[in-house]
Amino acid sequence: MRNNSLDFARVLHTAAWVWLGYLFLLAGIDTYLYAGRPLAILGQYYLIHGAIALLFLGFSYWPWMQKKLKAFYVPLMLLIIAGLPIVASRLWIRPFPPGPLSNIEGVTLRLLPVLFIGLVMTAWQYQWPVVGLFALGTAVLEISLVMTNTTTLPTQATATSAVIFVAIVRSVTFLVIGYFINVLVHRLRTQQEELVQANARLGHYASTVEQLSISRERNRLARELHDTLAHTLSGLSVQLEATQAYWDVEPETARNLLTRSLAATRSGLNETRRALKALRASPIDDLGLLLALQQLAESAAERGKLSLSLSLPHQMPSLSPDVEQCIYRIAQEALENVVYHANAQTLVIQLTLSEEEIYLKVEDDGLGFDMKHFQETGHYGLAGMRERAQAAGGKLAISSQSGKGTTVELHLKGF
Repeated sequence: MRNNSLDFARVLHTAAWVWLGYLFLLAGIDTYLYAGRPLAILGQYYLIHGAIALLFLGFSYWPWMQKKLKAFYVPLMLLIIAGLPIVASRLWIRPFPPGPLSNIEGVTLRLLPVLFIGLVMTAWQYQWPVVGLFALGTAVLEISLVMTNTTTLPTQATATSAVIFVAIVRSVTFLVIGYFINVLVHRLRTQQEELVQANARLGHYASTVEQLSISRERNRLARELHDTLAHTLSGLSVQLEATQAYWDVEPETARNLLTRSLAATRSGLNETRRALKALRASPIDDLGLLLALQQLAESAAERGKLSLSLSLPHQMPSLSPDVEQCIYRIAQEALENVVYHANAQTLVIQLTLSEEEIYLKVEDDGLGFDMKHFQETGHYGLAGMRERAQAAGGKLAISSQSGKGTTVELHLKGF
């Protein structure tokens, strides 16, 4: 409501200045057309109409009027701009001297721009039935004043008929134009309301996306910490407990276990540093997905002393950052499992593209594992890979058997 009030206030201000500008322009034209003739009547005309226009201007810039009158403010402004000029022209101003637009029809035509401004105001603020009432009301008012005012009533019946004809044509024109203005204003307001609602929904959506992004980032951090610190500390705890048990019984065995614990600590530290580095910046941002995958595969093959079979497409279409991150992180997790747990000899990595899907496969010929056991225990690394795939709208399939290696397959719908 506040925005509508501000918009209508701008309409009133514009109407007031347009009205004054029209009077100045019309006064200049009359001065030229009536040069050498008495200008007293012209002065009276512009003095009265100028005073009405200034009254309208003052009320449009006076907030107290709107606050005090409330619902009566707009009808008062319409009465000033539409009713007073008609009354003034027919009752308060003497007939013009002979000249262009000096007859009774000419006076009617002079009022047309001012009444049109009132029409715009009415169509802006009210529904179309009120616009129709404005068009008919101005015509009825003018015709009744012309018919009853004996001081200005012409002796020719044709002049009165002309005024009636002009008023009727003007009313019909106002009805048509007012209807279209009213429809346009209504659509404008509807679009503004829809835009406000869309902005509210967009803000809610942005907030939801932000919360989801934070939640996913927390899950990612949890997965990285689990696969580095949790694994290292879990193994280190077991070895230290064994060291403590053998400390007094078999000191040599205890020293060997302690040496292994130190080695595991260094390895875990390196892995934690690697994970933190991966968290700070993604190689995708610097290299792109294909080069990042190639670098990741070659690094894994080198660290695990594996024979690498790498198949990547020559070019990649434009993918969303979430999809690229999903492909890269799942490949990274699968390769880390191969390097540290599979004890494999051969590593196969394949990425293919089609109109239907994006397909990633990471396969090794290592020790494999019992799928039933890992499903029961809920292995966190595998669960994290599945979460990434689901978040990107894809599916992850993991197949493995003890002694027969492991295959990780990611299926994403075509993009």
